[in-house]
Amino acid sequence: MKKLGNPKSFSKTIFSLAFSAMFAVGVSAQEAVAAAAPAATAAAPATGSGDPVKGKELFNTNCAACHKLDAKMTGPALRGVGDKYDKAWLYKWIKNSSDLIKSGDAKAVKVYEEYAKANMTAFPQLSNGDIDNIIAYTMEVAPAAETPTTAVSATAVASEGGLSNNLILGVLAFILCALIFVLFSVNKLMRNLAKKEGVDVPEGKSPATAVVSFAKAYVKNQFIMVVTAIFFLLTSAYFVYGFLMQIGVDQGYEPIQPIHYSHKIHAGENGIDCKYCHSSARVSKHSGIPSLNVCMNCHKNIAEFQGSKDSTYVEYTKEFYTGEIQKLYDAVGWDKATQKYTGKTKPVKWVRIHNLPDFVYFNHAQHVTVGGIECQKCHGEVETYEVMKQAQPLTMGWCINCHRETNVKVEDNGYYKKIHEQLSKKLGVTKLTAAQMGGLECGKCHY
Repeated sequence: MKKLGNPKSFSKTIFSLAFSAMFAVGVSAQEAVAAAAPAATAAAPATGSGDPVKGKELFNTNCAACHKLDAKMTGPALRGVGDKYDKAWLYKWIKNSSDLIKSGDAKAVKVYEEYAKANMTAFPQLSNGDIDNIIAYTMEVAPAAETPTTAVSATAVASEGGLSNNLILGVLAFILCALIFVLFSVNKLMRNLAKKEGVDVPEGKSPATAVVSFAKAYVKNQFIMVVTAIFFLLTSAYFVYGFLMQIGVDQGYEPIQPIHYSHKIHAGENGIDCKYCHSSARVSKHSGIPSLNVCMNCHKNIAEFQGSKDSTYVEYTKEFYTGEIQKLYDAVGWDKATQKYTGKTKPVKWVRIHNLPDFVYFNHAQHVTVGGIECQKCHGEVETYEVMKQAQPLTMGWCINCHRETNVKVEDNGYYKKIHEQLSKKLGVTKLTAAQMGGLECGKCHY
């Protein structure tokens, strides 16, 4: 018999050749990387004797309030400042700029006049080594701008994860049509076979005739008609009542605002207290809409979104958030390049979300300051909202339930001391709810 060779040895040979090729490619790639590494190292600019890592920490602690690396703020941009000025001059300027200006130093006077004669904070506590570290950080090469990624459509995502909904619906529709065709074909085939065998197949009534006959019999039965009428009236009353009770209830209302404001970033990630922006909630009936000047307390120095793109709280791109900050600047007339107000302002037409009827009285100060109620009790977990919405129904029943269930905080609260002592003795309880203190009286909310 003629031998054709051992197939196992043939497969081993192919495997060996493939492995050798992969190993050769890997070695070549490593050599290329090794060759490129020294070149990249040589191309990196020298950052001086300081430590840029420590310098970044010092910069964020001492300098970031007035300076950025690549944009003007209260002070100039500091990227590459080590190439613009001598280190000896920078030591003097950073430790005490006022003395340097008074001495008549030309560079110091020029910087002072260029930035509206704003005095720079003195940092005598920084050593020369600390300043070297800061300079080293400012001398680092600016990172390359990221290329925005194109948003992937929902259809493309669906096709990657599996079949799209349209394709599935199309297949189901095709199967349904095929079943209908098969049923008609079987019906026709059975009738033809019956005729060949001489069996008489009675022709059924048409669907229209059958419906008319059923309707006549239904109408003639008085008992069924009465039951139907009662069922119809009760069902109609149920749905009409449900519809009327939803009038004015806007739970879940989530309008688009003219400037996108993320509570998730401000109140959640950055931990800004609700009453910092809505300060009137402590002393007034209304919580108030924060003025844009409150926003500029921070955003005068924050011209672009600085959060990490990998953070879980970010739902849009850096460019999107930065664009919304620019809308704020346009509204207040702030020129971030010159760090000055232009005087040209635009009104921001905020969309109101929470809106009680005119005949309802609600006092924020009574609940927030006196009652010690947290904002989340009525407004939900605002710190998790990317877009603000109405979390609760704010109906009368919802408010009454809250008054019945919520104990009034009387500890260290002189406002309730006397009435708490009297009602505690009268009712024989140590804790009092808002309802027990008159929170269910009509005149409390309607007058």
